[in-house]
Amino acid sequence: MLDIENEGFKRFYGRIPVAHSSAMLYYHKKGIVQQLIHNLKYKNHQEIGTLLGNWYAEDLKANLTLKDVDYIVPVPLHKKRLKERGYNQVTTFSKAISSGLGKKYDPFILIRKEYAATQSKKNLANRNSVSENTFGIQFSEIHHDKHFLLVDDVLTTGATLEACGKALLQIPGSKISIVTMAMSQS
Repeated sequence: MLDIENEGFKRFYGRIPVAHSSAMLYYHKKGIVQQLIHNLKYKNHQEIGTLLGNWYAEDLKANLTLKDVDYIVPVPLHKKRLKERGYNQVTTFSKAISSGLGKKYDPFILIRKEYAATQSKKNLANRNSVSENTFGIQFSEIHHDKHFLLVDDVLTTGATLEACGKALLQIPGSKISIVTMAMSQS
């Protein structure tokens, strides 16, 4: 799914400018990918993120659009959710991609300011309702004119990634790309 005209890229068209968007796998309810992500997210099997990240990084290396990426940025959890779960499910995936692409990993530039119910428990209509104020950024001049690769687990409606992208695009001269472990088929 590294084609610029892929379904993931089209989900953001007209919403936010992205240089690249792709997902490694397709997500189906009750499928193997759902089981993998469930085990990663709720059963603390973080090795799944590392395995998938190492595997996907090999494919992403061939993508010319991603050659100028400066920072790998995971979608953050709210402090309360992080405390409840004990880890961010996209950390190991993001770190493996960072290592595989030889790019800096920065889990601190993007901040989740609002605590909300997990997206997985919401219906499709409610997943589209991510507030513009949900995410904030902490940056300095070293982050100006940089290309950020935003990383998440599952692309469904794209509302969370759109909100994250809008926050990152507040940095002067910034550019964003998006990769996810999986994408639900529309």
